[in-house]
Amino acid sequence: MQSSLPARDVVLVGLGHTNAHVLRMWRMAPIAGTRLTCISDFPVATYSGMLPGTLAGLYPPDHMTIDLVRLCAATGARFLQAEVTGLDVTAKLVLLRDRPAVPFDVLSIGVGSVSKGIGQQTGAAAMCEAIVPIKPMQTFLERLDERLAVLAKSRDGNRAVQIAVVGAGAGGVEIAFCLPGHIRRQWPDLRFELRIVDGSDEILPGATTGAIRLARRELERRGVELLLSRGVDQVAQGRLVFSDGATQPVDLAIWATGAAAPPLLARLGLPCDEQGFLIVRPTLQTAADAPVFVVGDSGTCPEQPRPKAGVFAVRQGPVLWQNIHRMLRREPLVEYQAQRGFLSLIATGDRRAILSYKGLAAHGRWCWKVKDYIDSRFVDKYQDYRPRMVQAAAPLPAAFAPRCAGCGSKVGASVLSRVLARLDVPASEHVLLGLDAPDDAAIIRPTEGRPVVATVDFFPAFMDDPYLVGRVAALNAMSDVFALGGRPLAALAMITVPQGPTRQQEQLLYELLSGGLRELCAAGATLAGGHTTEGDQLTVGFTMLAETSAAPRLKSGLRPGDRLVLTKPLGSGVLLAAHMRALCRATWLEPLLAALLTSNQVAARIAEEFDPGGMTDITGFGLAGHLLEMLRASGVAAEIDLSAVALLPGTAELLAQGIESTLAPANRAAEAEIERNASCAHLAAYAALFDPQTSGGLLLSFRPAAVEGYLSRLNECSSQPAAVIGQVVEHISETPRLRVK
Repeated sequence: MQSSLPARDVVLVGLGHTNAHVLRMWRMAPIAGTRLTCISDFPVATYSGMLPGTLAGLYPPDHMTIDLVRLCAATGARFLQAEVTGLDVTAKLVLLRDRPAVPFDVLSIGVGSVSKGIGQQTGAAAMCEAIVPIKPMQTFLERLDERLAVLAKSRDGNRAVQIAVVGAGAGGVEIAFCLPGHIRRQWPDLRFELRIVDGSDEILPGATTGAIRLARRELERRGVELLLSRGVDQVAQGRLVFSDGATQPVDLAIWATGAAAPPLLARLGLPCDEQGFLIVRPTLQTAADAPVFVVGDSGTCPEQPRPKAGVFAVRQGPVLWQNIHRMLRREPLVEYQAQRGFLSLIATGDRRAILSYKGLAAHGRWCWKVKDYIDSRFVDKYQDYRPRMVQAAAPLPAAFAPRCAGCGSKVGASVLSRVLARLDVPASEHVLLGLDAPDDAAIIRPTEGRPVVATVDFFPAFMDDPYLVGRVAALNAMSDVFALGGRPLAALAMITVPQGPTRQQEQLLYELLSGGLRELCAAGATLAGGHTTEGDQLTVGFTMLAETSAAPRLKSGLRPGDRLVLTKPLGSGVLLAAHMRALCRATWLEPLLAALLTSNQVAARIAEEFDPGGMTDITGFGLAGHLLEMLRASGVAAEIDLSAVALLPGTAELLAQGIESTLAPANRAAEAEIERNASCAHLAAYAALFDPQTSGGLLLSFRPAAVEGYLSRLNECSSQPAAVIGQVVEHISETPRLRVK
């Protein structure tokens, strides 16, 4: 998080070619006093120009993929993987599903397009399993291979699998050229027949006559059938149904039709054309009077009608970047001038390509070399994930510095009152005095006769997503309660926010507390009060008030012969450390967040059915540190099987690179009480024993007869891989308490 909050927000919705240019330029020269937020449905972007080459096996899949998680981390931009549901143009808010809206001063929408006609295919209970749309491209290869694997396994004798590419534009023709090679590499015994189907009377609309002739000749040479002037009305019961009523058998229909407007565009409240695309001025600004740009396929400029093609989106990038600056400075915007013609290169899957430009056409290896050079040069710009040099922070306006310490550092009362008014804090029978009538302290009444549990936990924000950080902070604080077998009643928030404009502080507090309140409510608790102050770094935590039974579960309950169970994989510390250095891949972040956001409440509640012995949660001191606390308190020893310790994806690779949390070296002081085989020292699972966990799992023990029942019940309710990792044994004096093998 920044040491001071920005005065303005630039938000990018969708990271297509145009918006990606803004992200790249921001890395080189960020706009002072401004935060960049990138919102996308997926944590990666796929460069469409390389999809055919990847399908043909000419590129590895990673080469066409831009890791948005790492790129944003390297750029210093905030990345939110979220679904946009609409806009509040008046309030300048991007509305998101299942999380608070994001404010903007300048917004750029670049969500691309969808395949034309695919909407009518989804009207049934479920999309026909034979249909595989090329969009979203991020998952196309995976979905394609899933369908082909089913066909390869279930094909009827020697019958050829019927494959249709629906759409005869450049994308469909390239798929038809490159798909056969992919099938032969993956399923060499799979017989298939391939055809291109389209309602138009010619392939490659808009291409030169020479390019069309070359493409037709190559398709004919490869035995690809053309079914033109045959519009597809639907795909049902293994057949393509044409507009004239005729049908054609199909096992796989790759939907590669022209561009249609995504349904989201109709929900944004901005002017649209007859096709549903957003109308823009030549400056790329929406036709509405709003600080909103629309780029790429998402927008249509009546003054400059052009086909939906990536080349136009790429050329829009520099104009968008300039106009964002101009809009923030309230200067006149410049116009984008769309070129009338452009170089077209169609991969034929054999290290050749068909080139078309200004009436010229050619097919050969040199054309592929031109395409490969252009595409590789473009995508390489976005696959450099080295963190940019941190620039000195801009001085705060006089209104923000210097600020007082002590109680004079508190966040303003008006900010707090507005935040609380926006929160939907549920009432609780246990809160006698709380936020409904704020006073100097909250008054909590536990269930009569039950002891009160009090615990506190807080930490600096680990990523620039206050809502997510608030959720994890609440789960982390409640974990101590769950480990005792307690039930949360109420929480007091403790938050330090950076200095900045009051509207930014309000939004930050609102997102933090919204996230925390979501998890508190899910656990049956509520927010009763708290304290906020200003500081150099965003810090958040909660004091939890809870109740427990007369016999709480303690660390000292381990019994010789017990089996030790760990309910979550290890590695959150090293992965969060990597994220700060732009080294945490998108494929690693998703399982990390899933683990962080998995509450320990269910694991603790189910444990009560099986008479657990000792129980604790794994947090900052790592598995080794917290287990040794339990062993000392219980007067026993333990043996750990490293092969049974699950690690989050990416943990082993990062540890091998020498990446670790700053607390890990201190946690290794526990090695004085550990006996290990010499071969263990170099294993990732051994290093992970000292990795500090944020919102880590529970470590608990059971009698051998109860373990299988507990794991079976827990696996029904949790996606996290719980497992037996060792056993409790008698402790022999003067010997290490923990043996690792």
